[in-house]
Amino acid sequence: MGEMLVEQLKGNLSIVIIRPTIVTSTFKEPFPGWVEGVRTIDSLALAYGKGKLTCFLGDPKAVVDAIPADMVVNAILVAMVAHANRPSDDIIYHVGSSHRKPLRYKNLTDYGFGYFTAKPWINKDGKTIKVGKIKVLSNMGSFRRYMFIRYLLLLKYFQGTYLDLNRKIQIVMRLVDLYKPYLFFNGIFDDMNTEKLRTATKQGGVETELFYFDPEVIDWDDYFLNIHFPGVVKYIFKEEEKRCGLWWSCTTHWMQNGGGVRNEDDEEVIIPKLKRSST
Repeated sequence: MGEMLVEQLKGNLSIVIIRPTIVTSTFKEPFPGWVEGVRTIDSLALAYGKGKLTCFLGDPKAVVDAIPADMVVNAILVAMVAHANRPSDDIIYHVGSSHRKPLRYKNLTDYGFGYFTAKPWINKDGKTIKVGKIKVLSNMGSFRRYMFIRYLLLLKYFQGTYLDLNRKIQIVMRLVDLYKPYLFFNGIFDDMNTEKLRTATKQGGVETELFYFDPEVIDWDDYFLNIHFPGVVKYIFKEEEKRCGLWWSCTTHWMQNGGGVRNEDDEEVIIPKLKRSST
């Protein structure tokens, strides 16, 4: 819809649309493995590395169309220069890897198991988190059976929290139904325009070593095991623990010292101080 609006409202402007796929940590610049915030597949890595993800829904043979962030930036910069003096150009560049360097879901799960087995996460309590081979559920039928046997059957034993647990399970089921087209998507994006841009860049004498965006140079094994996962651990895992620790420290301090809030009449209400248990 955004692209349609741009097309309608562009006037005489020259429009170039860049469509990156799943953007992952940097390949080289500003340094390998840099990532900020939890993005797409990194949420899976975060949950798996911390021992909270035991199953995965998706077609193991399906392609995960990923591209490092610095390659996306380089493609944008090169496209801007290439089209700077062409006001009539309206072109779309797919910046991804599915056509020239396909990465499959099975590869992703194998990389995760290999990395977090060799270098397990140690949580804030000093406990080493051991991960196992993730269970891949390749269709909706197997997913529903798994959820029923593992969770729904057990709900009757938790009467006190039944409604809350059932609500959470139903939310998961609805989300899976919503994202099902993406989890089992087997399409490959044509990057012919992007390849033409790469060719023109080389012929134009542009420093391709500096403005690189060719996914064929990526060795996925090396990238995930030596660049991406170490970067995720350094910039996401540790930052998540810092934020959680800071939140708990501030909250505990606030409550132990009789933190105050204001009610609807703007009157301060003091919360009683926490008392340490003698046991």
